[in-house]
Amino acid sequence: MKNRIKILRKESNITQDELAQKLGIARPTLSNIERGVNIPKGELILKIASYFEKPVEQIFFD
Repeated sequence: MKNRIKILRKESNITQDELAQKLGIARPTLSNIERGVNIPKGELILKIASYFEKPVEQIFFD
């Protein structure tokens, strides 16, 4: 699954470490999600969308 997390994170001027802490996940996990290696589960998808104040569809796509 492709996503815009890295773009949104850079626009928000936040590091992977900072975002991972805010989401309650490890930095390597966030890195894998950004690269599309890991697909986050429902609750984490909602946390990411909430953090960026965007609908899920504007962050994650096929």
